[in-house]
Amino acid sequence: MTVWHQDFIKQTTMLPMQQLDGIFSLSGLTDWPNAYGLNQLKSGFGNKPIPTFVCQNQLAETDDYYEQIIHKQNIIPTRPNSWHDLFNGLIWLQFPKTKGLLNQQHVEDIELKGLSPRTIRRNNLTHFDECGVIVTYQKDTMAAQLIKELAMHKWQSVFIENRSTWGKELNSFMFGHANLEMLLQPFIGLTGKWLAVEVDSHFSDLDYAEQLNQLDELLVKLIKKTNVFANKKPLYPLPLLGIPGLWDANKNPEFYDNSDYFRPLPRLKNNK
Repeated sequence: MTVWHQDFIKQTTMLPMQQLDGIFSLSGLTDWPNAYGLNQLKSGFGNKPIPTFVCQNQLAETDDYYEQIIHKQNIIPTRPNSWHDLFNGLIWLQFPKTKGLLNQQHVEDIELKGLSPRTIRRNNLTHFDECGVIVTYQKDTMAAQLIKELAMHKWQSVFIENRSTWGKELNSFMFGHANLEMLLQPFIGLTGKWLAVEVDSHFSDLDYAEQLNQLDELLVKLIKKTNVFANKKPLYPLPLLGIPGLWDANKNPEFYDNSDYFRPLPRLKNNK
């Protein structure tokens, strides 16, 4: 899907698209914003540490890797008329400190271990960057228990029995730009990888822009404190179309009966 269609953005019922449209007014654009348009949007975000977006075909040839270009030149190569790169840019605008930290950790590993083979941390960083979902939970509520149940694939409890907690004690934020691209044409099987972040009891009362600001700060603190992406399998699968409020079809409890999509937790193999 490479044609810009503003009505498509306006008419989609997908919550993440509605949120992006609310912040960036995508449905008001008559053509691709591309690098120029992203830089225009960037100007509305004050002094946040966001590199300059540069059209890919205007870059000089270099042997540096993508993350190295961002780190050394403070620019983000951006392909024109690309949903993937557009959504990547919009995530940079929403989570500049976190994206900057992920870039820094990529470069640290490249400088220490070289480009190939990729380290566990770099693989996890890329996975989160492409497919990550941030699940926030308010402290001192039952949401902390639901986070444990989410990790155990207790879909009925988390998505049906405790549906009313979503948007309040529990919330989801798309971080992976590949997720956003695939949500343009959603399909059963679409799965992200989630990371939990604890927030205070007033978080759900904030407007969306302030939630993003706080979450950007909290993510940086979490990643620096735990070095979470250096761990094996730090992320958990999340059937994206099952997130309450994200897609109209999941209002029907029978939607979650599809065990090929809402899979039970795999049994541990007996290695004896």
